[in-house]
Amino acid sequence: MIIGLTGTFASGKDEIAKYLQNKGFAHYSLSDVIRDYATEKGLEHSRKNLRMLGNELRTKYGPAVLAKKIKDKFTGKDVVSSIRNPAEIEELKKQKDFVLIGVDAPVELRFERAMKRGRIENALTLKKFKENEKKENIKNKTNQQLNECLKMADKLIINDSTLEELYKKIEKVIK
Repeated sequence: MIIGLTGTFASGKDEIAKYLQNKGFAHYSLSDVIRDYATEKGLEHSRKNLRMLGNELRTKYGPAVLAKKIKDKFTGKDVVSSIRNPAEIEELKKQKDFVLIGVDAPVELRFERAMKRGRIENALTLKKFKENEKKENIKNKTNQQLNECLKMADKLIINDSTLEELYKKIEKVIK
């Protein structure tokens, strides 16, 4: 089984990936491809830079470039996170036994989580947090399109409770 994770910022995608790793899944993040590119360019790994560089890579090499770069690493029991473009999903759906899980939570709760992470650039205010999200939903084939990706999910998890409840929801999906 190959599980893809897409969803809104601070919705719990990383928690799900960690949980699945503990269940024996290999984890790959499409953002790691972008982080490597940022390092090559000598740029800080800020949310703004990663968004810009991801869009740049998609423009240069096609909107599915990030998925193409990691799919050769798959073992058959994998989780792929940081899926932010519909073309990445289409590329990953070519893999046998691929399931896309969308993860979301109420915006106020996600803002709280982002603040607890201590990444100030991500969430100075709820208003700024929402403005950042608009930038991640520009309808352009080479940009991030989180809302479109969520619409493509095979399963949707609303992570609005405890970690234990989140784990129960994941278990239902992977059975």
